[in-house]
Amino acid sequence: MKNKYTYVWVSLIVLIFGIIFIPRIVDRVKSGTVVQNDRMNVKDNSGSLSYIEFNGEKRRVPPFSLINQDSLNITEKDYRGKVYVVEFFFTTCPSICPIMNRNLVEIQEEFKDFENFGVASFTINPEYDTPSVLKKYAETYGITNIDWHLLTGSSGEIYDLANDGFNIFAAQTPNAPGGFEHSGLFALVDKKGFIRSRVDEFGNPIIYYRGTITESEGQNDQGEQEQIAILKEDIKKLLEE
Repeated sequence: MKNKYTYVWVSLIVLIFGIIFIPRIVDRVKSGTVVQNDRMNVKDNSGSLSYIEFNGEKRRVPPFSLINQDSLNITEKDYRGKVYVVEFFFTTCPSICPIMNRNLVEIQEEFKDFENFGVASFTINPEYDTPSVLKKYAETYGITNIDWHLLTGSSGEIYDLANDGFNIFAAQTPNAPGGFEHSGLFALVDKKGFIRSRVDEFGNPIIYYRGTITESEGQNDQGEQEQIAILKEDIKKLLEE
């Protein structure tokens, strides 16, 4: 009998909760007042940018040695003293890469008067993307910054750099558009080679910037602020450090 009464009381509590609270929740959803816990909903922080840490240590760009569009050997040391953006792309990409590189050209123009700004573009299709192919690609997109290196070389080194060094996903996937899959994210690196970012409204570093969102799109349906404008602001902060 006791179990029966207990069941009745529990049922009554559930019923009251449903009557009082569920309509309120539904109304909030309909009115759009439910706030998403989206780490890309980023504050315009005026302070210094956060360091990205791994196992308690600040994450630095790992060593690499690759060939650029001018057939010159480039390492991470060539970027020391410069603020730069990192991307992983491939020249035959039919989807997000053109958007990413148009955004980077826009950023290039924004900082054309800064000698200590650069870009590192690592191809994830190094077998096809030879220096001559990368050179033509650079000319097509209007890449003029002497510190914007389009880099090719060992596929093993590049994929280790993407997936382990930066934790930016890249993979050869036959069913993906163009045969390769990647995230379309940008990483921001400071003058000392550390990966940096601003923090979100919850105090967490956003880590990466979405390179596939254009400035004209503004804030999208997922509540993401315009990432290229945010990236420009953060580049300026690092240039001033």
